[in-house]
Amino acid sequence: MTQIVPVRHLFGPGPCNPYPEATAALGLPLLGHLDPAFIARMDRTCDGLRTLWGTENSRTLPISATGSAGMEASFVNTVKAGDVAVIAVNGLFGERMCEVASRAGAEVVRVDHEYGTPVDAQRVADAHPNPTVIAAVHAETSTGVISDMAALGAIKGDALLIMDAVTSIGGMPVKVDEWGVDVA
Repeated sequence: MTQIVPVRHLFGPGPCNPYPEATAALGLPLLGHLDPAFIARMDRTCDGLRTLWGTENSRTLPISATGSAGMEASFVNTVKAGDVAVIAVNGLFGERMCEVASRAGAEVVRVDHEYGTPVDAQRVADAHPNPTVIAAVHAETSTGVISDMAALGAIKGDALLIMDAVTSIGGMPVKVDEWGVDVA
């Protein structure tokens, strides 16, 4: 048999090599999305995700996509034309949040920080008196800096707080409910 894809060892943050058990599972029969066994498995998966994310939110669900697709879904499902989105930018993925919010029609208010420095919640609060959305990256992938999401949750008022946690989830505590995060 001709090998179509060469075997590679991938050591980056993603994509990476799956566990052999995961690769073997790809050869198992498929279950339909309404099959009771599939529904039970999805329920267990969502329960585990709620534990991982530190939330009781029943709308917690996996998205079979990249982190950027998750970010896009977060904005296009919460922002409409004319909404004000205050976005903290302290690295590449804060920049991407601005682009996505802008494409969704938001009036983007950037709060720029020096790359590699944490987000300053007071500067974010001072950027606009009544935003629809406040957004920031918890652990900025491009610089490695961690920002205090609880501080943003404390100043958000009626705004929705959107958090990118691609780099932090599973590697450090993420407490969505405790921090006041609405979408992550």
